[in-house]
Order: sequence, then C-alpha cells, then structure tokens
Amino acid sequence: MTHHPVQRLILHVDMDAFFASVEQRDNPELEGKPVIVGGTKNRGVVSTASYEARSFGVHSALPMSQAMRLCPQAIVLPVRMSRYQQVSKAIMKVLSGFSPSMEQLSVDEAFLDMTGSENLFGPPMSMAKAIMKKIFDATELTCSIGIACNKFLAKLASDLKKPNGITLVPFGHEREFIAPLPVKKLWGVGPKSTEKLKNLDLYTIGDVARADPDWLERHMGSLGIHIHALAQGIDDREVSTRRNKKSIGHERTFDNDILGQEGILAMLRKACRQVAKDLRSKNLLAGAIRIKIRYSDNFQLVTRDTRLALPCQDSATLFICSKELLERIELSRPIRLAGIAAFELQQCDGPVQTDLFLSPGSEKNTKLERAVDAIKDKFGDKIKRGSEQERGG
Repeated sequence: MTHHPVQRLILHVDMDAFFASVEQRDNPELEGKPVIVGGTKNRGVVSTASYEARSFGVHSALPMSQAMRLCPQAIVLPVRMSRYQQVSKAIMKVLSGFSPSMEQLSVDEAFLDMTGSENLFGPPMSMAKAIMKKIFDATELTCSIGIACNKFLAKLASDLKKPNGITLVPFGHEREFIAPLPVKKLWGVGPKSTEKLKNLDLYTIGDVARADPDWLERHMGSLGIHIHALAQGIDDREVSTRRNKKSIGHERTFDNDILGQEGILAMLRKACRQVAKDLRSKNLLAGAIRIKIRYSDNFQLVTRDTRLALPCQDSATLFICSKELLERIELSRPIRLAGIAAFELQQCDGPVQTDLFLSPGSEKNTKLERAVDAIKDKFGDKIKRGSEQERGG
C-alpha cells in the first residue's frame, strides 16, 4: 500500500488596512474617509492607508509628502502602536481558539495549520468564514484569508481578494493557479529582483517555473533556486508556533541628516556593539549581517547583506563586515537613518570558532567583550574599553 503524505491545510489570515481600520473604528467620524497612519505630513512614510486613501494611489512605505500630493484631503494620524497591539492580542486570541498551531507573523497577520480539523469546522471555506465572523464579532474589523496547501501559497492568496475576501488555491492545481501572476508575488522577490527577472524575460510566476533551475541559479544566485521551487508551488516550511526572533538589529534615525562615511561609521560601530551584546546575552551567533541606509532626499531605503565566513557574536567582526558592506553603498547623499541587523541566528554551544583571516582576534574579542558585559552589568555603563575611549566611542 503506498503511503500518501497528508494534504496540509494552511490558512493565512491578514487584517485589512489594520492601523487605519482601528483608527476608523475608534473614531466613527473617520469612517468612509481617506485615512493615512504614519509620520508627520512633511516627514516620514505611510505605515497604513485606508482603502479610501488607496483609491488615490496611496500605499504603505510611500513618502508622506508624496502621499499628500496624491490625496491632499487625507486625514493623517500618528502611529499608536500600543493600541494596535492591544487589538492584535484580541485577534490572536480568536485565532488560537481555532488551532493550537498558530504562527503570528506581525501585529496583523498569522498562519494557522488547520490540517485534519475539517470534522470540527467543516470544509475550508466554512472554516475561513467562521474565523472572519469571530474576528469581526470580537473587534468589528475585517480580514482577508488565503487557503492553500502551504504557507507561501496561503500568504499569496490572502492578498488577492482584499478587503474582506477569501481565496482558496485549488488543491492539486496550485501551479496553474499561480502561473499567470507577476513575479513580484514570489516571496523574497523585491523591486530589484523583479527588474533582474524582467531583464531575463521572466515576467510571470509561470515563466519562472518553466525556466531551467541551473540557468536561474547562474543569474540569480541562491534566490534562483528558492524562487524556482516556489514557482512550482513548493514550500515545505512548517507553521512554527515558536516564533524565534528572525534577526537582532539596531538602527537610528538622525535628528539632522548625516553626510559621508565618518558619521555613519561612528554610528555603525555603536550599533555593532549593541547587536553583539544582545547576541551574547541570548547566547546566539550571527550567520549573516545586513546594513541599511535611508536617504532623506527621496526616502529610498538601501540594504546590503553578506553571509559571514563563520558565525560570530563579537562587535569587531560585525564592524569589519559592515564596513565592507558600506563600500557598496553611495554615501554622498544626505542620510537620515542607518542600522545593522544580524540574522541567520543559531544557538551558541561551547566556544566560538573563529575566522582567522577576517578577524584574527575574534575569539579573544568575544571573551573580552563577555568580560566587559559582566563588569557593565555589575557597575553600570561607565566602564569603557581603552579602544573605545580613544575613538570617543
């Protein structure tokens, strides 16, 4: 008898224009009006726009000044994160009542593994309707739901019939269903990769699925292998109830724009120390790092990342690598934000193996920094290493 793997049933629940919807619900006078939640009118970016504002072309991550040009009559409100988190708790409570296997992705979205619960909640569409109703009863807010055999497809589907819609990716016909969609719908493909794929004459997910995987890898690196699998509708990731922190980072928005390498390096050195300290306190090693810069003239965000030759948790190694990444970024324009994040985190068991070529003293650094951590914990932050004092760090 051949053993068939169990058909997984994954739902992705995504709240509709969450921040803006909470504001409209809390203040009925805003109902039906274009609401933008984000920074002040002349600075900052859009966090969330209500569907009324979206009809003018306003969307999240748009610079606020541009949003105001598109929709001058919009009502701009500040982000009230603690309020949204409060509402989010109520939503997640509803979801965990449907499945013990829930993975919260952010304040307004989560995956549910509903495999084998048809006898409890009926077929997938009934399940989704029941979830929507429960969320609405608890919060008066709408959500959209994607139903599929894996996480990637469920997340992609939840976006197709917004707001207040349910999309089911037909089981057994996943590949045909996603084939006509644009490549930017593939998880991990941003504007840059979209351009790259277009230059390779790959416009739809179907184009990527038909491409030769080796050829894709030659042109797109490891992303090529990843998106080739997704384009076939393949994604084996589990719904993980333990949300392990994906990255540890530190960033800073400057009061006054910074120009040139000097100021950025000083800020990054501090950020590397903070990230290294957080890694050590959680007993984690970083396998890769990413730096990000936001320019102030057009709010463009630039990121560069690299895998470390060997995982580390000392600031010297992190700083050497960030400096190398910085060389791949234009620094002549005014910069309003800079940051570093460590990702591909792993548990640190035993002494840290080090990369002698990259940072000859890495192991020594880690030991020294651990000792400094312990002293600072005991005596406060007054203690500095000699090297920090010379540099005014």
